[in-house]
Amino acid sequence: MKKALITGITGQDGSYLAELLLDKGYQVHGIIRRSSSFNTGRIDHIINNKELNDRFFFYHGDVTDASNLNRILETVNPDEIYNLAAQSHVQVSFEIPDYTAQVDALGTLRFLDAIRETGLNTKFYQASTSELYGKVQETPQTETTPFYPRSPYGVAKLYAYWIIVNYREAYNLFAANGILFNHESPRRGETFVTRKITRAVANIALGFQHTLFLGNMDAKRDWGHALDYVKSMHLILQQEKPDDYVIATGKATSVRDFVTKAFLYIGVEIEYEGKGKDEIGLITKIDHEKLVNKVGKKVNYLKEGMKVIRIDPYYYRPTEVDLLIGDASKARTKLGWKPKYTLDMIVDDMMTNDIKLMQRDDYLKEG
Repeated sequence: MKKALITGITGQDGSYLAELLLDKGYQVHGIIRRSSSFNTGRIDHIINNKELNDRFFFYHGDVTDASNLNRILETVNPDEIYNLAAQSHVQVSFEIPDYTAQVDALGTLRFLDAIRETGLNTKFYQASTSELYGKVQETPQTETTPFYPRSPYGVAKLYAYWIIVNYREAYNLFAANGILFNHESPRRGETFVTRKITRAVANIALGFQHTLFLGNMDAKRDWGHALDYVKSMHLILQQEKPDDYVIATGKATSVRDFVTKAFLYIGVEIEYEGKGKDEIGLITKIDHEKLVNKVGKKVNYLKEGMKVIRIDPYYYRPTEVDLLIGDASKARTKLGWKPKYTLDMIVDDMMTNDIKLMQRDDYLKEG
């Protein structure tokens, strides 16, 4: 039975990856950062599954603690390691750049050095990111596109990318980078723009919120589904030789268009007026039958002409990344990987989930 060690197992990708590996018959070990409150919501269904008691284990640890990593590696002796732990919010990285570097850059180094010092024979996957490209030098971006990160997060991840390459070449480690473009799901963190949008639209549909505030509406991203992307992580470590791969859909969509799709899910059409910080989004048409079907009740307060989208300059980045779109030809050819989810499917999945969550929270408040 193969053994896999996952850092960041309580996150979006970590939880989906744990499910995937358990389905493939792996014994899965996860590292969870200790907190004063429980933060295992995404994997509680695994923890509480008695049938998995002999195949799922977790340890408290942190990639900023080298001695802790050494102890866990010696205890688990994993066949595969998936390093998904990160301070992964780009905007937040401008506020806490030192911590971001400690986790995202030096955390990877500590892990690689622990593998080297223990002499562990394992395969190492590093969660890299499209933010490496930042101020893009060519479109679409491939494995050979020059990097130009535009945030402390991107710069920290750039160090992690190159230290993977360096240790692979210097010490013959099986270490590989997955350069994953944006990937979303109902398990996406609530402060990331896609989840912020779907939660807000669900709240607006149910009458709990009136306005969604956003930053750069023109930013375009290559959005895929996390379920597709964790499959690529596993495929990368099944290859005979370590290598680096871009994982992307090859299609870019603006934040504005993502918002439009989220509102269309509930039968509401939006038009935009103004530019920059003065841009607003107004309701122009409501399919009341569809709205009732999606939210399960009649909604009276939504009216045509309502201003439901406004811009808040607070959400602008100090240095903006305008367009990210990846070319995953190498992954398609060498890994046999291709995404199954379209953007419309992703929006539907997230909206369905967030409406259910908002309805449940409302029920709990009333109870």
